[in-house]
This record gives sequence, C-alpha cells and structure tokens, in this order.
Amino acid sequence: MKSIFIFLLALSVQPVQCQTMQGQVKWKFHSNGKIVGSPVIESGLIYFGSVDSCIYALDQQSGNLKWQFRTNGEIRSDALVKNGILYCYNSSGNLYALNPITGKLHWTFQTSGEKYYDTWDYYLSSPVYSQGTLFIGNGNGKLYALNAYTGKQKWIFEAGGPIHGSATVDSNRVYIGSFNGNFYALNTRSGKQVWKFKTVGDAYFPKGEVQKGAALDHGVLYFGSRDYNIYAINAQKGHGQWNMKEGGSWVIATPTIYEGNIYFGTSDSHSFYCMGKEYGDVKWKIPLNMRVYGSASAKDSLIYFGCFNGKIYGANYRTGAIEWIFQTDGSKANYSSVYDENDHFKKGFTLYGTDTRRAEQTLLTLGSILCTPIIDNKIIFFGSTDGNFYAVTL
Repeated sequence: MKSIFIFLLALSVQPVQCQTMQGQVKWKFHSNGKIVGSPVIESGLIYFGSVDSCIYALDQQSGNLKWQFRTNGEIRSDALVKNGILYCYNSSGNLYALNPITGKLHWTFQTSGEKYYDTWDYYLSSPVYSQGTLFIGNGNGKLYALNAYTGKQKWIFEAGGPIHGSATVDSNRVYIGSFNGNFYALNTRSGKQVWKFKTVGDAYFPKGEVQKGAALDHGVLYFGSRDYNIYAINAQKGHGQWNMKEGGSWVIATPTIYEGNIYFGTSDSHSFYCMGKEYGDVKWKIPLNMRVYGSASAKDSLIYFGCFNGKIYGANYRTGAIEWIFQTDGSKANYSSVYDENDHFKKGFTLYGTDTRRAEQTLLTLGSILCTPIIDNKIIFFGSTDGNFYAVTL
C-alpha cells in the first residue's frame, strides 16, 4: 500500500501544462530603491515602503504619487493601515505612525535598534494590529507591544535571537518565531510566555532559524525554517502536528492557506508546493529556476507568487498548471546575465561561490519579487528589486 502511495505522489508533483496568459502593465511607479515589503490598499490609495527609506502613497487607479514620507532608514517590511493610521517600520528600528491621507507624522517609537543576520536576511518585522495593540519585532531579539493610538509601550518580550518575521495574533495569544530556532506563544496582554516550540535543526543549520511569520488556521500554525522543514504545530499546546523536510532547501515563505491546502515556495530546491494542510501530503509541486521567499495570494482559481528570477506566476490551485505570468523590467533587461537559453545558470555565474554577496546583488538586478502581491478588481499590485511598483492586469 505504501509503495502505491509513493507512486501516486510521484505522479502528482509535475504540474499540468496549459496555455499561459501574459500580464499587461496598467501602470508602474519608480522609487529610488529596491522594494521588498508588501503593499496595502485603503480607500483608493496604495501604500508601500522602499529601501530608499521612503514610504509612498499612490492613487490606486492611476499610480500617481499622492505623497511620500522619508524616514531615517531602509523600509523592508509591510505597510499597515488600521483605524485611520498608517504604520511602517524601518532599519533604524523606528516605527512610524502617519496620517494615511496627508502623510503627516503622528508619532514615532524607537526600538533598541536593528541588525541583519546575514546576506539572505531580507526582511524586517512588520507591524501587526490586534485589539488596539501593535506588535513589532526587531533584530535585537525583542518583541514590542505598543498602544496603537499613542505609541506607548505596553510590554517587551526578549527572545534572545533576531525577530524579523511578523507576529500572528488570535484573541488572546501572539505567536512569533526567532532566528534562535524557537517559536513562541505569548499572552497578548502581559507578554508572558505560554509555550515554546523548538525547531529540529540540521547539521548545517543547527539553530533551525525561523525567518518569517506563521499562518494560523483552525488552531494550527504553519511556518518554515532554515533547517529545511515546514512545520504544522498545535496553536493551543505548542506540539507538532506534522513536518516535512525539503532536502537541501530552506523554507522561508509564510504559507498561504486556500481551499483546504497550503501553498509556499522554497529556497534552494527552487520549487513551489501545494500540500494538504491536515496531513502535509503533497498535492503538486512546480519546478522553478530560482527561489521563492514571499507569500502567495489567491484569486478565484489561481495562486499568484513572485520569484527571485523577476517573474510572477499564476498557478491553478488544483493542478499547479501555470496559467499566467509576468516579467519585471529588471528581469527582461538582465535575465541573460544570470541564465542561459535553457533557463539554467549561465557559465560563470555561481550563486554560492567565493563572493556570495556580489552574486546576490547580480541576482537582484533581475527585478526579484520578494513581497506578497495583493489583488483588487482584477489588478495585481507588487513591488520589485528593480525599484518599480507595478499594477498589472489579470
């Protein structure tokens, strides 16, 4: 029986091929830096931050700039709008609260500062709102709970390792992972630890670093780790439900839950998965030629996700067939500097050679898509490392 299951599973990992539609640019806006974080839409305006240190407000329909606000550090996290306030966090460890219509500053909160873990630590923690409280982590291993209206600190939790993922919150708990390999459940009112889950670790990555946040669905938390695993753990008790090891590849992306399955991309195995959320069984798997760090977005029958190769794909959520694709300007201009005519790394390009930082910078010239795209009224919105923010028709 087991051999039959393995045979059927092997058949499922190759997606069905079909005709692919090409996305068309409705408008694009150029910032002066790479765009890593995800945007947010509110009342006809779209907001996002850039590595150029600015947060931008654009007209959703035309892409015209309404205002921009310059902070004192790179913005590598997601924008957030709640109850008439726009929040953004930057690499100087500052959290800003702005008027979303005018861009006027309400208040600023200074954390203990920021630091990066390594070359592949692309994201900062993003502010998360729940019941009048903001939660934000930082590179010094602290999770802050703040009054969302005044910016006054309520409590601090010290994890002991960088927190660059975003918190996940339910009615009375906040869940957060750390680069120390622990995943925590805390009381939202007091910040006291309820439970702690330790990732398995691996010979090459013994800490099992948790780089991004978790998805919560029906009492189960889903998240990936640098120990090559994706985990499903019980949110109430903190014990494991299942895990899958993706040999030789980190799992960075926060999974997306849709129609009873979880969807996520991988790092060095260059794949995109659909798995059953209950048992972790593989439904299908798409082979790619580069890694996926950002989360996917679902719309009708397609799952949309961005890739470091500068392409965004729309895959059929049932079969994995690629039905839609868009390529950024950076990817069109520089694709041949990384890939050959067969979509393999060209001779002379080594991603993990003696100068990994330089290789990574070359890769980012492809207009990599690291954010989670958002979809509204048959338009998909996302930023890219080519500095452009795109509105593309579906």
